[in-house]
Amino acid sequence: MNISNLGPVTGIRGNPGTRLIRCWITLLSITLLAGCSDGHISFLDPQGPIARAQYEHFWFVIGMCLIVVLPVFIFTPLIAWRYRYHGKAVYKPSWAFSKVMDTLIWGVPFVVVAIMSVVLWQQTTTLDPYKPLDGPQKPLQVEVVGFDWKWLFIYPDQGIATVGRLVIPADRPISFRLTSASVMQTFFIPALGSQMDVMNRMVTRLHLKASHTGTFKGRNMQYNGRGFHKQQFDVDAVSPEAFDEFVQRVKQQGQPLGRQAYTALSRRGTSEDVARALGLHGDTVRFSRVSGALFSTIVNSAHADWAAPVARPPRAGPAATTNGDSTHPGTTMPARAIPLRQTTRATSLPQADHQHRETAQ
Repeated sequence: MNISNLGPVTGIRGNPGTRLIRCWITLLSITLLAGCSDGHISFLDPQGPIARAQYEHFWFVIGMCLIVVLPVFIFTPLIAWRYRYHGKAVYKPSWAFSKVMDTLIWGVPFVVVAIMSVVLWQQTTTLDPYKPLDGPQKPLQVEVVGFDWKWLFIYPDQGIATVGRLVIPADRPISFRLTSASVMQTFFIPALGSQMDVMNRMVTRLHLKASHTGTFKGRNMQYNGRGFHKQQFDVDAVSPEAFDEFVQRVKQQGQPLGRQAYTALSRRGTSEDVARALGLHGDTVRFSRVSGALFSTIVNSAHADWAAPVARPPRAGPAATTNGDSTHPGTTMPARAIPLRQTTRATSLPQADHQHRETAQ
């Protein structure tokens, strides 16, 4: 068979300009598709007042930087073109100084830096993650413990806890107290705002709020081993009525958080592994009858007294206290991730105060 009779082959080669345009269109399409998500995974899609403020702050900084950067990208090729080597090139051997150019080159960046310094200072204090959010409602207290590779969410006022899913009422401030039962981790709900480091035997704080109902993604942003990529959780912002129903349902149907459950939590694994160890299905575990002193006990790396009634605090380890919120009496200074000093002798927490207080060592 003579292939020369088949005619020219088409579709393999084409105009180089056309191929380049097709490549750029393909790359642009892939880039746009990469951003498609319904999980609100970025602060660029803010779902709360903190994330909204950070979003506006981010674009303000970008805009101010463009005042300096854009002229560089615009005038560099123009100058190179104007003074290129050719027969009609501009030649000014006696040029040495321009007061206008010198003022622009130094004055504009100075003004930009001055403005950004003032705004950044204001935003640093305004968006302080330790600063409680204003609102007519009392903040919901949530205690967060990072394990390998899962998160335990304790609702101390409700006496319940969850793993793998955080349920909060929409349009109500949430006050988080965070620690780690393992290595250093980072707690982050991008759609709601600030990320916060959590460390073993230390307590950090975070205040967030969801502006409306919805489901958002949270995750650990600090690498902590082979299961790091699976340490994610869902955040359900629901109506106040739905939150009350959730609390009652967990109290009635949740697993008791005793020795067996805590042992499963302490093992390395995801929330699905915890559910499997407790004979459950799915990736969410709900606990009822949770001691109000569990968080303090974990912070102190103590052994809980599982045989004691829920109302009785477990025996704690070092006699250090961890608080710093104005909602708890007896606080004299704000908490700022102050390490707890270990003592050689174990003591019991006071019966009337299950919350630790953070004190400077």
